[in-house]
Amino acid sequence: MKRFRFPLRPVAVIRAHREVRAREAFAAALTRLAAAENELARKGVRMRALEAALADRRATSFRPAEAALLFADYRRECAAEAEAARLVSVAREEMQKARAEYLEAHRQLEVVNRLEVKSREAHRRSGLREEQAEMDELAGQRHQQSFATSS
Repeated sequence: MKRFRFPLRPVAVIRAHREVRAREAFAAALTRLAAAENELARKGVRMRALEAALADRRATSFRPAEAALLFADYRRECAAEAEAARLVSVAREEMQKARAEYLEAHRQLEVVNRLEVKSREAHRRSGLREEQAEMDELAGQRHQQSFATSS
């Protein structure tokens, strides 16, 4: 039986490399999303602390200069939290895009892998048929020889 050779092997190699790169890009996007979400959570904690400080200042004696500074800090933190939320949204979109690219690359690799499995199976069946045909031929020759010697 001749050796199996898959003609689409170069395509499979290229698609495997593409899938690995897409998986790495997806992992990097997940890391960026997690970092952005952590930053947003950190900003949220800072916001809650500033809100509590503002509430405490209102309950105690009112000092306009301190209140103005605290409110300015609060506004900066509001802007920073909004920016962090925007970055989370951007990171989530990038992660979704990277996931879609990874799934597509994986699907394309699986197509070639399934073709290779089918091709290997067809090659194996072909080899078995050839082997069976040889066995049948050999059995026919032996039968012919035994028939010729007995006659």
